[in-house]
Amino acid sequence: MQETIQGNAKVIEGLTPLCPDDGVRHTADAYGNAFHWFHLANPHKMTAAAPLLKAAGARLCMISAYNAQQAEALKELCYHFEIEGVIYNVTLTITGEWPTVESITPLFANADWHEREMMELLNVPITGHPHPTRLFLDEDLDAGVLNEVVPLSVMMNGACTTDLWERILKDKEQNA
Repeated sequence: MQETIQGNAKVIEGLTPLCPDDGVRHTADAYGNAFHWFHLANPHKMTAAAPLLKAAGARLCMISAYNAQQAEALKELCYHFEIEGVIYNVTLTITGEWPTVESITPLFANADWHEREMMELLNVPITGHPHPTRLFLDEDLDAGVLNEVVPLSVMMNGACTTDLWERILKDKEQNA
């Protein structure tokens, strides 16, 4: 393992066993800001990681979700936590073998919207969420519709809301 730059040793020691041998990295940017990366062995390890981070006083900053590989429909999640100015990134991969991840909303209330958005827009299967209702899309639209209908290039080029909705509704009509 690399030499740990700065951070909470108890958190680092607690998260490391939840990862495979090559699943831990410690980096710093040009300004000396420390970043710790922990790729969990499977999504169920998040039930051990989240309480550890909560006990250490971590703040959940954001949860990112993206498709790792379109062909196999793998989904990657990255939970970004902060403790005393140091960032702890906890990543996991949702696969056919490990198809769900447990909600961390009971521990981190601000995970509520992040998790609901991932369920709705990307069809990420999150179990045990206390309020799994939709945030944005009509219930008639399939979960994950934005992930299927709107190409990443359109999203990255700042497509307007009207264009996005036209694409979604057009696809829904064609599949009806």
